[in-house]
Amino acid sequence: MSEHEIENKIQEKGLNAPRLTPSAIDSVIAKSEYHVFPGTTLTVCCITLENGFTVTGESAAASPENFNEEIGREIAFKNAREKIWALEGYLLKQTLHVGNATS
Repeated sequence: MSEHEIENKIQEKGLNAPRLTPSAIDSVIAKSEYHVFPGTTLTVCCITLENGFTVTGESAAASPENFNEEIGREIAFKNAREKIWALEGYLLKQTLHVGNATS
């Protein structure tokens, strides 16, 4: 199931407590940069977040004949973006925890 399908199910069920959404994840991305290491199929994506923090994702084809730079970039970006969910999830949980502690 895609992120957007999951998001739709959450909305349909009326689950509206503080949470992360795909658009919230996208909103913290400032830029992405890519590097393919010469002579390899290794593609690295470095996503810079709005606050300057960076996350990386990688992809590589097992067979050089199957290497496609565009596909490598898409997979590396997806893998880097996935790490943002954990970071933002921690930040939201910490914010909720601190908010409850001061209430």
